[in-house]
Amino acid sequence: MTVPDISDYLPHIAFDSVIFGFSKGQLKILLMEYHATGWYALPGGFVGVKEGLNQAVERGLKERTGLENIYLEQFYTFGDFNRHGAEVMKRILEANGYAVNESYWLLDRFISVAYYALIDVEKVTLQPDSLSDSIGWYPIDALPQLIFDHQQIVTKALDTLRYHLDRKLIGGKLLPEKFTMNDLQRVYEAILGEKLRRTSFQRKLLGLDILKRHEKHFTGKSHKAPYLYSFK
Repeated sequence: MTVPDISDYLPHIAFDSVIFGFSKGQLKILLMEYHATGWYALPGGFVGVKEGLNQAVERGLKERTGLENIYLEQFYTFGDFNRHGAEVMKRILEANGYAVNESYWLLDRFISVAYYALIDVEKVTLQPDSLSDSIGWYPIDALPQLIFDHQQIVTKALDTLRYHLDRKLIGGKLLPEKFTMNDLQRVYEAILGEKLRRTSFQRKLLGLDILKRHEKHFTGKSHKAPYLYSFK
């Protein structure tokens, strides 16, 4: 098989994406399982010589989810020396039928620029890449062991999301366009990892002036029907 050529990509620069989704009360992320290794990793990739960094990340997201025009945020650059693992990458390539020598460019040390995205899991069509057997959603609190420093990347992404949560949810797509206050509270609780008092939560969110109230969501009991909201 023909291996990716260094002439097509920028050397020593990679990207990794922490793609958050919310389903059945759980915060989840996308992970890939590399072919014939049992190893799990974040979706990532390399930057083509004729594309920008953001374009490369958007391309990687579209290839794995089928989605375009998704809000992506760059949140950290990972460059520790100990994140280099030539033997791991060599085994991944060999498991996919690529024969490489010790000087092959993908075995070099890479600095990775990390992004996160918030997407609606109902709109995703998952597609594994050429090196992977599968790609799927995994609960944030029950992840398999990840290669390299990918667990550190996930932790940093979650910390960043929590710190800017009120602002980031507006640009993200974890919820449908219109939602109930209870739906919104469940997303907050899943991200923060803790239960919130309903009255305090509603008071806080309404005080932020980031929500627009719509008609009630009728479910058969009109006197108890909750209002629908959307982000302004």
